[in-house]
Amino acid sequence: MATKIMTGKVRFSYVTLAQPKASEEGADPKYSVVLLIPKSDTATIKKIKEAIAEAAEAFRARNGAASLPSNPMSPLHDGDGQKPNGGDYGDECKGCYVMNVSSKVKPLMLDSFRNEIADPNEIYSGCYGRASINFYGYNNRRKGIGAGLLGVQKLHDGDPLGGVMATADDFNDGFEDDYDDFIG
Repeated sequence: MATKIMTGKVRFSYVTLAQPKASEEGADPKYSVVLLIPKSDTATIKKIKEAIAEAAEAFRARNGAASLPSNPMSPLHDGDGQKPNGGDYGDECKGCYVMNVSSKVKPLMLDSFRNEIADPNEIYSGCYGRASINFYGYNNRRKGIGAGLLGVQKLHDGDPLGGVMATADDFNDGFEDDYDDFIG
């Protein structure tokens, strides 16, 4: 077993890869993405659960059996259930497992041909890809298993999640500029 895994095809949501962002005031800024993992991808789910168990075992071996509870907090959540804070997941999460992965260091970003992506905005909420993740134990204010983001590979575009995005066709509305109106 290993704590580092590569997912199958997932959908990216809440993508923060251009600039690291703090999740709350006073927290370290991090790069992050929420992975929407189809429940039908049993191979990826199995790898994740095994890596979580391995990370918990390794953390207990280094820090003592009592360093984590027998059922530590997990980064993997059921998108058909409720969020850890009690709220409901969005419709895009239905039929999926949901996992937030993050890193203090900028993750590797690749296209479908494994070429490095220079513009991090090319990976957006709604596109599809894969992620390289490393699981680790933690024991600070809470005790559990975290998921570190090592890299992402964009496989193809998808419908953007969240706000409405502009397209070039939006500007094909017959508008004619009368330059002279402004320089009068």
